[in-house]
Amino acid sequence: MIDLYALTSPNVQKIYIMLEETKLPYKEHFVDVWKGEQYNPDFIKINPNSKIPTIVDHEGPGGKPYAVFESGAILLYLAEKTGKFLPKDMAKKYEALQWLMFQLSGVGPMFGQFTHFKLFAPKDSAYSMSRYQTEVKRLYEVMEKRLAQSPYLGGDEYTIADIATFPWTRNHDMQGVNWEDHPNLARWSKAIDERSAVKAALAKIAVIKSNRDTATDDQKDRFFNRGRYARA
Repeated sequence: MIDLYALTSPNVQKIYIMLEETKLPYKEHFVDVWKGEQYNPDFIKINPNSKIPTIVDHEGPGGKPYAVFESGAILLYLAEKTGKFLPKDMAKKYEALQWLMFQLSGVGPMFGQFTHFKLFAPKDSAYSMSRYQTEVKRLYEVMEKRLAQSPYLGGDEYTIADIATFPWTRNHDMQGVNWEDHPNLARWSKAIDERSAVKAALAKIAVIKSNRDTATDDQKDRFFNRGRYARA
């Protein structure tokens, strides 16, 4: 059994999808980051970075419980545990890993910053909005070109590179990107969206409740490490 510490973010969605795809048994534990629950001492024991997602595999290496944090590390761990969604051939494996790292180092941080400045920052952040909107569109262009050459981001097979990236593209309209102008991304997204495991994962995520819409200003400040929580 795997304990999944989660809420609804794209990084969490990756792990839901991977667990549904691999059919590993898991139990959900909701950590409402808008209430500051990620700072509970018991949670920090398994993730010193106070972030979700995090998993605890009760049948980990040596048959002992094993905690894994950081979504990319969790995907790699589950792929190795099950032997699924990461090719064995070295060239194909590293083709997929390159695109996984592309998501982890590019898509996630840039899309996340864009969302922050669009939804949560003061409205006078014109420079930040221009920077992150430009980078979001550039990254979509890179993916569009890649998918013109390959069925999936990681190559001919559906891999953890696609599982990692798909959740970040679900809000493409809000990000200023139309699928009509990106036919290869549209084809790729539709193929993933129609997978039964993805449907099951998204259905579970859709009913999760959080404190986001009712969070106090202080709770938001703590979540974003601003105001009295800023280190600057």
